[in-house]
Amino acid sequence: MDLRKLKTLIDLVETSGIAELEIQEGEERVRITRARPPGPATYMVPAGMGGPGAAHAERAASMPSGPVPNAEAPASLAPEGHLVKSPMVGTFYRAGSPGAKAFVEIGDSVKEGDALCIIEAMKLMNEIESDKAGLVKQVLIENGQPVEFGQPLVVIA
Repeated sequence: MDLRKLKTLIDLVETSGIAELEIQEGEERVRITRARPPGPATYMVPAGMGGPGAAHAERAASMPSGPVPNAEAPASLAPEGHLVKSPMVGTFYRAGSPGAKAFVEIGDSVKEGDALCIIEAMKLMNEIESDKAGLVKQVLIENGQPVEFGQPLVVIA
């Protein structure tokens, strides 16, 4: 795994509000964790990029002050209906390309297996499909925003 990918992953963790990210490519493995405010973030990065006995280098960075982005909404504000959740960490896109029509709009009827959005992860575009038939009641994420594993994306009624 090259340093540009590691920097991208670290930046994703810093901006998204997620606490931990672990990626494995072959025998190489990277785990990036972050303490919640007010403590500093800690990143574990393989120094030798794999191989037996590779040492880990630690890098600490300060957290931005203020509220954590993408914080859970209070239960009273939780959307009603079936939630389609993100199966991975990445960047949310409503359409297949910039300027293209969104896969779904509020009020659209969807069948099981219909494309709802795309999540870009590690330069791969992953189409997220509806796991339930119904009407799109709400799209919970803005286009281009980072998402974390299990985060609700779309509400289907």
